[in-house]
Amino acid sequence: MARPAGPVRLSPPAWLTAGFRPAPAPIPWAAVGRSAVALSVPLAVGLAVGRPAYGALVSMGALSGVIGDTADAYRMRIFNIAVPQFFGAVGVTLGTVVFGHGWVAVAVLTLVALVSGMISSIGAVASVSGLLLLLNSVVGAGLPMPDPWWTAPLLLTLGGLFVLLLSLLGWPLRGAAPERSAVAATYRSVAELYEATGADSYDEKRQAVTASLNQSYDLVLARRARQHGRAPSLVRLLAQLNVVIPLVEAAPAAHLRAQLYGPLSATIPAAVRELADAVDEGRTGAPVLDLPTPERPAEKAVDHALRHAAAVVHKAEPDPYNVDDRLGRPAALRVRARRATRAVLFSEASWRYGLRLALCIGLAQALVSLIAVPRSYWVALTVTFVMKPDFGSVFSRAVLRAFGTAAGLLLAALVLAEVPRGWWDVPVMCVLAALIPAFSAKGYAFQTAAITPVILLLSDTLNQQGFDLVMPRLYDSLIGCGIALIAGYLLWPESWHARVGDRLADAVSDTAAYVTCAFGGSEDQGGRLRARRKLYRDLSTVRSEFQRALTEPPPTGTRAAAWWPLVVAVERIVDATTAARIRVNHGAPDPDPAEVTAVERELRELAQGIRASDTLVEVRSELPGDENGVLAPLRQEVSAARAIAGPDLR
Repeated sequence: MARPAGPVRLSPPAWLTAGFRPAPAPIPWAAVGRSAVALSVPLAVGLAVGRPAYGALVSMGALSGVIGDTADAYRMRIFNIAVPQFFGAVGVTLGTVVFGHGWVAVAVLTLVALVSGMISSIGAVASVSGLLLLLNSVVGAGLPMPDPWWTAPLLLTLGGLFVLLLSLLGWPLRGAAPERSAVAATYRSVAELYEATGADSYDEKRQAVTASLNQSYDLVLARRARQHGRAPSLVRLLAQLNVVIPLVEAAPAAHLRAQLYGPLSATIPAAVRELADAVDEGRTGAPVLDLPTPERPAEKAVDHALRHAAAVVHKAEPDPYNVDDRLGRPAALRVRARRATRAVLFSEASWRYGLRLALCIGLAQALVSLIAVPRSYWVALTVTFVMKPDFGSVFSRAVLRAFGTAAGLLLAALVLAEVPRGWWDVPVMCVLAALIPAFSAKGYAFQTAAITPVILLLSDTLNQQGFDLVMPRLYDSLIGCGIALIAGYLLWPESWHARVGDRLADAVSDTAAYVTCAFGGSEDQGGRLRARRKLYRDLSTVRSEFQRALTEPPPTGTRAAAWWPLVVAVERIVDATTAARIRVNHGAPDPDPAEVTAVERELRELAQGIRASDTLVEVRSELPGDENGVLAPLRQEVSAARAIAGPDLR
């Protein structure tokens, strides 16, 4: 007898609700304090001198600085805050010039949107710069600014510089502390990786190590690129960071060894944590290591890497001429500027996104020019926030912004209805501003909910409309989300036909090249290290893109979910390659060149198949070779990847 069907539970799909779960990120208390001070003090000064509108404009500039203050190192904070403020000043100037000029304003803002979108493809700082260029242009074109014309850009810039000043207060006392803390954090992530060898959590910990290495090298090398000569503190940090690479390379071999023979000795991760503490505290002296006697090649690799790292970490003054930049230093500023210019002008992706953003902004401005929309500037602002390409899926951001705005409006309505305007704005702003960094760490919907009441309070200081601002803001946000969804997503061909596997195919091709580099007879160890780190960095980017695609509705999200196991499989192939190379370095026999060639051929065929179709029609999942040889685990991982990409994928 068949069991009666139970009640059907209706629940939204995972790709729609993913953004509503708060991220498990710690609250950045220092940023919370800076935000509270940076946004409330200008209001207090403006009220004290009888110019509350001036204070509100300075606070708006400070809000831009708070959003862009995401770097750890002090030198990087200068670029992350100061450079976008310049573009923001240009933007508000352009907006002020075309204020009240109807279709001229529409044309100018559309052109600004094109430029903003194109420069956003360069990098993180350029992305924030493009964002402020467009946002401030829209604000300047939609709100009356005080005369003369240079007042608004000056006040907005002062707000951003105030945030920069607050961010740099600890520089004289802490110096290279952010870089040193980042290097120590990398050692701790490696300790956790060794604790996870042989366990299911190994892949997750290895991804954390990749992210930590990326951050540490970005901080240390970026600082060295701007410092002439070889400062002793930076030389020591770079030396300590370089010697963690052999530990990371030995981890895949240790993981394979732990799967076969049991977990590693607990003294190994404990020793790595001791090195992390030594880096963090700047300790020197003779290292004391109590490690088990290594027997197998993987154990010898770990022992050798750990002892070498301990010697370098505890060395007071490394030889400045014997410390190479293993991953390569950033190119000179003029070289990077030329590369960025070429990337903006000749990149298909740059033009595609610029035109996409320009279309949406042009439609938003044309709509509010034809139809009387209260506080019309917010329609274009909403489009700008939703359409940011490096912030996530356009579809999910539109949905999250609509819900985040509604939640923020509940708080804003309470503030505007119950709190009298004047000096009460200062403590209220102090509390609301503190919520921005705290909520931003939890996700986009939470950030929107925190920013909404702040902007409404500042807008009310400029326009004195009180509670009447609440509902127009909701209407504007919904209209902007609708334009972004229709013109920036539904009607845009790549939203439905984009092949999320293209970047993965490139990564598979690079993996094939890495296999050749590892076993092709080349003695260039530095080149192999750079190839491996570049490959892991690219795979980290691919993983982020796939996770972003998973939040898209079908078919893009469905296709990304189908290819997701292959992303993991490729990472395991790189790990297996590194483990095999480490075993060879420490006594295992070299693999047969024909075996290496067969593995490379399989990977290149896999890459071609990924580019050619959604699934591979012909799959050869068996790779002959020595079952006891050093490449046996690598062949197994390649065969598993070919099977994942087979016809049953759908």
